Amino acid sequence: MKIKTALILCAGYGKRLSPLTLEKPKPLIEVNKITLLENTINLIKKLNIQKIKINTFYLENQIENFISTRDFDLNIEVIRDGDQILGTGGGILNLIKNSNENDFIIFNPDTIWNLKYIKIIKEMENFYYNNKVQNILMVVNKQISYDKYLKGDFSFNFNKLFNYGDKNYIFTGCQIINKNIFLNYKNTSFSISKIWNELINGQKLYGFESLNEFIHITNLEIYNKLIKS
Repeated sequence: MKIKTALILCAGYGKRLSPLTLEKPKPLIEVNKITLLENTINLIKKLNIQKIKINTFYLENQIENFISTRDFDLNIEVIRDGDQILGTGGGILNLIKNSNENDFIIFNPDTIWNLKYIKIIKEMENFYYNNKVQNILMVVNKQISYDKYLKGDFSFNFNKLFNYGDKNYIFTGCQIINKNIFLNYKNTSFSISKIWNELINGQKLYGFESLNEFIHITNLEIYNKLIKS
């Protein structure tokens, strides 16, 4: 991988997994005897990325303790959102604002990542650099989503994403970004979808299709179904 740093977004409350998340942050929920966070870190390690930045807010001490008590043999930095939760956009900006790097790969840990994603991630990175884009999202057709109730986020055509039309494609929780897309933003709370919508308006939001079954821990019902299967 050309990209040297991965970001993992771990600040959210995980309310849809209550009561599991009343005393434990969602990234530390276990599936198949491994936490969602460690599962994500393992994939990043397989991609030969050595630096990870993790943002936290809700029950942040637990995530900090989890990282500090395990030897992942990686350079992992945990960065708190601060006094208020910063949302996906603000959280990412807070992670990258002091970095000298320009490009980052970002993961949401509530997707069950596995080694089948390595090939698609490398192909997505090649597209990102070869086409000199600034934001590319891994998407999947909702027909191959484990959670059949998930609605699509985008329509997808020739590697471009739109927020109108059939919207048959779901954002998987993996994206590559260039820090320049944050130039007009301050370190406040906002959703990354705000930037996505701006890019869509200029027909500059790109997508890359995954053909892997998409397993996302959406809510308690999906979690219980998954651990019983």
